[in-house]
Amino acid sequence: MLLFAWMPIILIFIVLLVLLNFVPIGLWISALAAGVKVSIVTLIGMRLRRVPPSRIVMPLIKSLKAGIDVTIDKLEAHYLAGGNVDRVVDALIAAHRAEIALTFERAAAIDLAGRNVLEAVQMSVNPKVIETPVIAAVAKDGIELKAKARVTVRANIERLVGGAGEPTIIARVGEGIVTTVGSAESHAEVLENPDRISSTVLNKGLDAGTAFEILSIDIADVDVGRNIGARLQMDQAEADKDIAQAKAAERRFAAQALEQEMRARVQEMRARVVEAEAEVPLALSEALRQGRMGVMDYYTMRNLLADTDMRESIARETKEDIEENDNQDRTNN
Repeated sequence: MLLFAWMPIILIFIVLLVLLNFVPIGLWISALAAGVKVSIVTLIGMRLRRVPPSRIVMPLIKSLKAGIDVTIDKLEAHYLAGGNVDRVVDALIAAHRAEIALTFERAAAIDLAGRNVLEAVQMSVNPKVIETPVIAAVAKDGIELKAKARVTVRANIERLVGGAGEPTIIARVGEGIVTTVGSAESHAEVLENPDRISSTVLNKGLDAGTAFEILSIDIADVDVGRNIGARLQMDQAEADKDIAQAKAAERRFAAQALEQEMRARVQEMRARVVEAEAEVPLALSEALRQGRMGVMDYYTMRNLLADTDMRESIARETKEDIEENDNQDRTNN
């Protein structure tokens, strides 16, 4: 009986706990204490839309205390769109303190675009220094120069949506350095006046279409690299030498082929001579039998051949003696 008597009280207590857990009474009291008018129905509606009320009410309190007119519907709509409400409100407060014209709609668009709007506002107040990697360029005299630059940029709130980022700035500065060094007649001119690079690159308007405004470009370091011109000439000379060697080898092979062909022809002619000489005794015997040649004619021909062989032998020995004497003279000298 006692349990049944306490049952209504227990049910009421459970209902109150569920209600207090579903309805953020503490947050509603905090909003009233801060002077922000938020109804219980609005907070319950946020619960039903699965929007954490603290994610909306606390930034709303913060914005109203900073003097920024932002409605709760805009904050909730930005949260439902996937934005960071707290960051947007902090960016609006920072812009308001720095007297930078920034509306909630633009801040929300920047946040939804994937950029850190608070960091952008801070960069507008405190410029950022971007250091480029070492950039190599070659002057007209063929000497390579390696330069490193520091680019001071400030965020441009108007171009944050759709504007290019830091990689574009670095690429454009590198292109400007290469162009400036490449147009110099001598690398000594660049070493004497490194600010020439800064002024030339800065006048090109490299920040067009980017989310930044370039304030200054300072050359941090310039080093002398390789002699690219001499290296290219050496490579060209090596290539010319290879081409000449290839052509010489082609001519040599052609000469060798011609020599082989001539030797083959000589061998063929010698074979024919030997074949013809083999037929001479047969022709002589046939001439003697038929009476077209006498015995004395035959002996006269043999004497003539013997005399010819003797003369060739003497000439050959004389030529060898002359060559031997020449070799001895060269050795003695």
